[in-house]
Amino acid sequence: MMEENEEQPDDHQSLEKERGRFRLHMVTWNVATADPPKDVASLLHLNSPKTPDLYVIGLQEVYSGPVRFVSDMMFDDPWSQLFISTLAPWNYVKVQIVSCTCMHSLYMFHVVNDKQRVLLKQGLDVLLNDVFQVSSMRMQGLLLLFFSKPEHIPFIRDIQATYTRTGMFGYWGNKGGVSVRLSFYGHMLCFLNCHLAAHMKYANERVDEFEHIVDTQTFDCKKAPKITDHRLVFWFGDLNFRIQDHGMHFVRSCINNQTYNLLWSHDQLNMLKKKEQLLQEFEEGPLDFQPTYKFDLNSDTYDSRLYTTWFGFK
Repeated sequence: MMEENEEQPDDHQSLEKERGRFRLHMVTWNVATADPPKDVASLLHLNSPKTPDLYVIGLQEVYSGPVRFVSDMMFDDPWSQLFISTLAPWNYVKVQIVSCTCMHSLYMFHVVNDKQRVLLKQGLDVLLNDVFQVSSMRMQGLLLLFFSKPEHIPFIRDIQATYTRTGMFGYWGNKGGVSVRLSFYGHMLCFLNCHLAAHMKYANERVDEFEHIVDTQTFDCKKAPKITDHRLVFWFGDLNFRIQDHGMHFVRSCINNQTYNLLWSHDQLNMLKKKEQLLQEFEEGPLDFQPTYKFDLNSDTYDSRLYTTWFGFK
């Protein structure tokens, strides 16, 4: 059933629904100010027999030094260039949503070459070959990229983006959240990429920051003016929740034996979810992978400085 705040799909949309479900591939990656690698094909599962309809890629800690930041205001940043060049041959159209404190170039279309035709209107008419880009905002190191197969573009509407700074009491954009909302075949979707406060002891502060982001971000949309008004909200990023109250030996033993389920009960997000109503509105899949934090630089080895090592899934 369609929810009240959603558009009714037209006949073409209904036919699309009957052909099968849509596939969404999401990536979240704290790149720690590093330059992009040469190849991200495995990250995007480009050799999978079932190709996604949409790619949503959220990066944190993209390098934003003064010179690079000024350059990125005029040209695509290196990470965007990498994903464009990787996905363009697979015929994906890119809508780049970057959150920023000083750039507000809303709906500026960049034609990559003369093989591409773009109509400057909300209901985009034709997109051929390669890539087109809609740039909106950027918030220092937070980057949110959105790719779609060309056939879906006429049914992606009402795209809006916003951001919230939470670093330095809300004055600095090293932490915070950037979101993009849109109507996809009449369904209201919202994607929220966050980078929350670090360190083991600040679990409650992370929840406070998340609640602040959700409460304060608004959109110029009568049907879904706030994040939680959307039918589906995808929350992802470097959330910084850690594994708490387990000794290092036990955690390492669970990792080596791949018994990750023994760590779930002490994951801070799972612990806080029991008492925070907003968190209870979100569902998370099983944590059937090893903790993603913290590794030695450019390696698969967990932080060798034993006295500083913390583990976390988020």
